[in-house]
Amino acid sequence: MTPVTRQEVLGLYRKIFRIAKKWQSASGQTEETIKEKEYIKNEAKTLFRKNKNVTDPKLIKQCIEECEARIEIGLHYNIPYPRPIHLPPMGLAHKQGRTLRHQEKLRKISKPIYLKSHDEVS
Repeated sequence: MTPVTRQEVLGLYRKIFRIAKKWQSASGQTEETIKEKEYIKNEAKTLFRKNKNVTDPKLIKQCIEECEARIEIGLHYNIPYPRPIHLPPMGLAHKQGRTLRHQEKLRKISKPIYLKSHDEVS
């Protein structure tokens, strides 16, 4: 990891904790705010620790972009949790075969950047 990339990653980590410190839930309830603050901190710790040994520059860049996207979406919608994706269910595909594999591939490709690591951790 280059020194510039390291500074960028550490800056994002600090930014997340500053956001968590100032976070106010949309409902305004104290217990809800505390729960959301803890979620933000725990999610950041988990994902940053999971990715601390990543050395591929492209993968590091992708993780940085995901982090920035999740920060912006969380601040914009005032929810700390990842927004769900709305894709059609796979009910029309057969239980096996090419159609199912093709639909699974399309779902994986169409997954937004801010949810790439969510399923791996949650």
